[in-house]
Amino acid sequence: MLNRHARSFFTALFTPLARWLLKIGVSADAVTIIGTAGVVVGAVVFYPLGQLWWGTLFITAFIFSDVLDGIMARMQDVKSRWGNFLDSTLDRIADGALFAGLAIWFFTGGANTPIAVAAMACLVLGMVVSYARAKAESLGFTANVGIAERAERLVSVLVVTGFTGIGLPEAVLLVTLVLLAAASFITVIQRVVSVRRQALAEPSPAD
Repeated sequence: MLNRHARSFFTALFTPLARWLLKIGVSADAVTIIGTAGVVVGAVVFYPLGQLWWGTLFITAFIFSDVLDGIMARMQDVKSRWGNFLDSTLDRIADGALFAGLAIWFFTGGANTPIAVAAMACLVLGMVVSYARAKAESLGFTANVGIAERAERLVSVLVVTGFTGIGLPEAVLLVTLVLLAAASFITVIQRVVSVRRQALAEPSPAD
């Protein structure tokens, strides 16, 4: 939902920057790589040190590269399978770093094992959500259903994590992560059921 409703706003916001970057010779792939690197640094450096607020601000400065590179590709009228693959692969790295950074802090200095476990559950289930769709599409099925889209997951965890760093009760972060994990699990089930229905609807080899 967030992707659909916010796309036009962020496109208008970042189009001037995208145009300028293309003008000076920066490619969409470069923006994708730099953006992912920034998110990973923020997640695995700031978060494990307990700097949840500053880490979130640092990550936010780079997270919109995911919007910016898409605008740049469209402005160049480039529909590259390589670009799509790179973007999707690096998205998984960024997501994994985000939840891993949280888990490291709360397993160690943060001393809150339930939050750490919930973060690890989000990491694993988030990867399965993405894998289920990719595998389904590689087999000729579609699996673009589910209630846990990437944008919603990122916004939720970043906002709550950031405010936890400046005094929001940790219980709010725990509830958020548990809900995200539950939503991801439901999405996995939805995608499995969707693919199963498509498989059953296929004509059998004997037909």
